[in-house]
Amino acid sequence: MPDKYRTNQFKKVMAMTNAAYNVLRILDASGEKISGEKISKELGISRSAVWKHIQELRDLGYEIEASQKEGYHLTQRTKRLLPYEIRRHLKTKRIGSDLHYAITTPSTIWLGKQMMREIDDEIEEGLVIIAEEQTGGIGRLGRSWASPAGGVWTTILLKPSIPISRAYMIMMAASVAVARAIRKEYEIGALIKWPNDIFIGDKKVAGMHLELSAEADVIHYCLLSIGIDVNVSVSDLMPVLNREVTSISEELGYEVDRAKFLARVLTEFERRYNLLERNEFEALIREWKSLSCTLEQRVEIRTLKKTFEGEAIDLDEQGALIIRKDNGKIERVIAGDCHLL
Repeated sequence: MPDKYRTNQFKKVMAMTNAAYNVLRILDASGEKISGEKISKELGISRSAVWKHIQELRDLGYEIEASQKEGYHLTQRTKRLLPYEIRRHLKTKRIGSDLHYAITTPSTIWLGKQMMREIDDEIEEGLVIIAEEQTGGIGRLGRSWASPAGGVWTTILLKPSIPISRAYMIMMAASVAVARAIRKEYEIGALIKWPNDIFIGDKKVAGMHLELSAEADVIHYCLLSIGIDVNVSVSDLMPVLNREVTSISEELGYEVDRAKFLARVLTEFERRYNLLERNEFEALIREWKSLSCTLEQRVEIRTLKKTFEGEAIDLDEQGALIIRKDNGKIERVIAGDCHLL
């Protein structure tokens, strides 16, 4: 990435990455104590430089024992969502091929927009931006989204070769991916509430937001943001949110490996995104329906113009929710809030 773009946060972390992570790779490969002299010879640097990089890794949250006689030993991994940690678990070809990390940012989608404005032509599809904390997270309909440390706050850059009328299916793919990841990793029955929220029981655990850059009917690029309350303490959120949201750690009773989980989300997303690229739309719609907690349920719909109740009976080809109102009439809802009754 050109220096003209990198924020101070990116510069700080990326500067550590190339040098200190070479030391980390050797510690990982060794699996046991290894001398500073052996590391210095393998990397062609001084022993004092090795010590400096060990300190940098400790600053990033790694616990490394040091002994003059026996050398260094990695005893505990960092809890941060560093690219190195995610790549250890990642099984994708495109999504996550490039990972960028920030400690704090207004939002990962804001960083994505900055990058696309400044170095659009140099960015390949699949770039993932990750932040430990967002100070101005954005949810659906432009609402704020609480994004404290401990969650997964990420934006994926996509350049899909699908009709713009199918762009909403990117959100469907993301919703299915997050629900599947939670189910497979933790055996928690996560479900999708229309249009793009992930629920555990009656509480929200994740949400998505999509922004497009397009001309006529051609998509130039998409920025897909995913926010997941992973190791977030719900009691630390605003009281109004305590009753409406949950986190994976709250459901399990213990903290989980966020890097491993995010790698699973990205892997699950790539599988569904590939379906879209192959025009296998029906397969994705079927899977979304199988994970829906909205269909066949009584709901209240609130749009900008009206509020009404009825039964959610289907999802059409454009992603609209089909409601059978109490008076028997069928209503097609393209956008709005859906509340389960």
